[in-house]
Parts: sequence; C-alpha cells; structure tokens
Amino acid sequence: MAGGYDDRDGHIWMDGKMIPWREANVHILTHAMHYASSVFEGERAYNGKIFKSRAHSERLKRSANMIDFDIPYSIDEIEAAKAEVLAASGLKDAYVRAIAWRGAGEDMGVASSRNPVRMAIAAWEWGAYYGDAKMKGAKLDISKWKRPSPETIPSHAKAAGLYMICTMSKHAAEAKGCSDAMMYDHRGYVAEATGANIFFVKDGEVHTPTPDCFLNGITRQTVIGMLHDKGITVHEHHIMPEELSGFEQCWLTGTAAEVTPVGQIGDFKFEVGALTRDIAESYEKLVRA
Repeated sequence: MAGGYDDRDGHIWMDGKMIPWREANVHILTHAMHYASSVFEGERAYNGKIFKSRAHSERLKRSANMIDFDIPYSIDEIEAAKAEVLAASGLKDAYVRAIAWRGAGEDMGVASSRNPVRMAIAAWEWGAYYGDAKMKGAKLDISKWKRPSPETIPSHAKAAGLYMICTMSKHAAEAKGCSDAMMYDHRGYVAEATGANIFFVKDGEVHTPTPDCFLNGITRQTVIGMLHDKGITVHEHHIMPEELSGFEQCWLTGTAAEVTPVGQIGDFKFEVGALTRDIAESYEKLVRA
C-alpha cells in the first residue's frame, strides 16, 4: 500500500459499516480536531491474528472513559469490527488502528457532551517502526519535554492530546539524526520514549521505570511476563538520569516498536547484548505462535 494515508485503495470500518478508504472523512468542525477529544489503539496482526486484540479493545474503552466519554460499541462489537477490517484488507501481517472521538454536533466549544461519539478502524501494512535499528540498535535523543504529572492529565489513557509533546520530541530527534527521543517525567526520572516503553540491563537483571505517570504498555507487560518466565529479575523503580551510565543494554517495547534494541541515548551508549537479542527473538516467536 503506497501513497498518502488519505489516498489509498481499500475500506475502513466507520461508525458500524465498511466504507471506501477515501470516503472515511470527518467534518472540519469535528470536536476532536479542535480539542483533542479522541483515544486510539495501535495493534499488530501476525499471521492473520491480532496480538492481544481484546486487551487493546478493553483499553480503548477505558481510555475513552478517562477522558469523559463512552464508546457506543461493546468489546465484542469492536472485536468483530476489527476482524472484518483485517479480512477486508487481505493482509496477514498488518498494523490495525482503532480510534474513537467526539464528532461534530451541537457543541463547538470546550464542552461537547451533546456531540456524537464516533469510531473508526483501519488496517495497513507497516514494517519495522525503527527500520534497521532492530538489528544495530536505535539512537535516541533526550527530549526537552517531560511527561506531565498525573494531576494535570489522564496519563494512563491512550489519548491523542497526550502525544503532542511526543510529536515535537520525535521531530527534534529526527533533525539530529536520531530515531526517537527518551523523555524524563515531571520529577526528573527516566520515563519512556515518545511511543514506547524502555528497559535497561545491568549485571543480568532488568530495570524499567515505574509507569506511574505514563502508559503501562501492553507490550511492556507482555515482556515483563516473558522475563519472569525466563527467571530473570525485573526491577520496576524510579530511574535517575545518573543511573544511565551504569546500564549495559537497553531496549524499547511497544506494539509498533515490538522489541527494538537501543544503542545510544544522548551520550550514553549500550551494547545490543545477548539478553536483548533473546527477548526480541522470543517476542517474535510469541506473537507468531
């Protein structure tokens, strides 16, 4: 599939029915466009099956509730719609995007309780999120933006508005020749990358930030379970910037990122070591099982 995302062949599920890809449009006065009142999920299908599909659908519903709206479809209905989209795409390996938002309606201000909640699902072919970094290790910038306090935003929702600083951080990183950026949180602790959680290795044990002000990713949880099954100690704790120099390996996790090794963050360098490679390979086997 080539071309802009608005100009492709195929179909998108939208508000309960399949429509031609190019006709999946919204009005310019859609509330979400002006006030970021939308939530979404990124999912991957492998061999024709979406990995942990139901967990993603459940999180989509929770995210909507966190930003004060209800999606007018049940989990089972969302699951059926995703299956319909995947079948229509003809793809076995695909990226699946489900999104729900407050549409255009009687309200066009900050308040929007009278506006309809809409939903769409699309699927397309998408390769490695970080390109050849999966082999040699991604290079990360350190963002000037920090993940906000959960007292200021619904930090555990996968909501569009929370990604504004992520977009700016990634653009700044790419301008420096980096694949992505690592972000600190509002207290100065290591948090995550712009769209992926982060893990470190030291002396055969794994360290990962406590997700108390950012998304506790489904892939993150999956990888922690894999590490436990392998008998590897995992420390979830607040990680200070000065601890980065003591870590030997690093990787990112996320639906798009899958498990991607990191070779450098700012001036800190890491090896793409045996544990990193093992987890990446084990994850690939798990999602394709």
